[in-house]
Amino acid sequence: MFDINKILRSNIKNLTPYSSARDEFKGEASVYLDANENAYGSPLDTNYNRYPDPLQYAVKKRLSEIKGVPPRNIFLGNGSDEAIDILYRSFCNPGVDNVIIVPPTYGMYEVSANINDIELRRVPLTADYQLDLEAIAAHIDDKTKLIWICSPNNPTGNSMHREDIETLLANFSGLVIVDEAYINFSRQKSFIQELTEYANLVVLQTLSKAWGLAGLRVGMAFASEEIIEVMNKVKPPYNINEASQALALAALQNVDQINTWIKEILTERDKLVLQLKNLDFVLDIYPSDANFILVKTTDANGIYNYLVQNGIIVRNRNKVELCEGALRITIGTPEENAKLIETLKDYK
Repeated sequence: MFDINKILRSNIKNLTPYSSARDEFKGEASVYLDANENAYGSPLDTNYNRYPDPLQYAVKKRLSEIKGVPPRNIFLGNGSDEAIDILYRSFCNPGVDNVIIVPPTYGMYEVSANINDIELRRVPLTADYQLDLEAIAAHIDDKTKLIWICSPNNPTGNSMHREDIETLLANFSGLVIVDEAYINFSRQKSFIQELTEYANLVVLQTLSKAWGLAGLRVGMAFASEEIIEVMNKVKPPYNINEASQALALAALQNVDQINTWIKEILTERDKLVLQLKNLDFVLDIYPSDANFILVKTTDANGIYNYLVQNGIIVRNRNKVELCEGALRITIGTPEENAKLIETLKDYK
């Protein structure tokens, strides 16, 4: 049975969070003289002289309507990377605890573990890029606090078998974090629907991919109320700035536009796969539930450098475990994809 108090760091249990001026006062006032702001405004068309809502309630309320999750189960971070870091700082004791990652996977799980001095246990995916449950079980001990699972996975593009993730959730006493940065492009159901079933589940999503807001840096974590309370306790007081909150809220009114773009991206993905298969140096293209494809080639380094010389940037994954010889290619506009194919046709 999952018990948050058994995995929460003792210093975090006893932490008195920073209390901002906006935490201490709720509602509206006519005069604000509490936070040492510049009362004259900002040298911009829009005033940003007041501190933003520290808990981003308006954005969470709109997300709640879209996702079907109460605002109290939503955490907003400066990108998903902030949520990743806060989970380490909340639940993992430096130099004592360990976490499990399943490479190839998103690189920030490892970077953040190293920054926080947390032992990283690597359990590679199987040959078909699925979870190796027996190997994961063999690496778990009483100091294992987190298991990181990216699904759809970056850089391979595939979704993990749902029943395998459920097996971990049901049998692991720490947190299972399911990173769904690319879930909008997948036919798989989000694990958000399972929050009431598993107290140890954390789901990460982002506005950087399908929502086209990478420059705003707004990431989301969905979890039980007690986990979200811990994350809010640890985060900086104003971690999402006012401009990002306002722009994110405006973007979240345009669900139909996003759904149209998703359909177009998936159509372009299928077209690009067919065109790449006709190139002699393409050995394999792995199935994708994301807005990118992993392409195994005869010479990843050579092709990558050739594309750079022609002003086209893809991601060289040749040195990544189980991705030798592979390039990760994001699906672009029809014009960008056409330029990529025409350029590759001339590669020798």
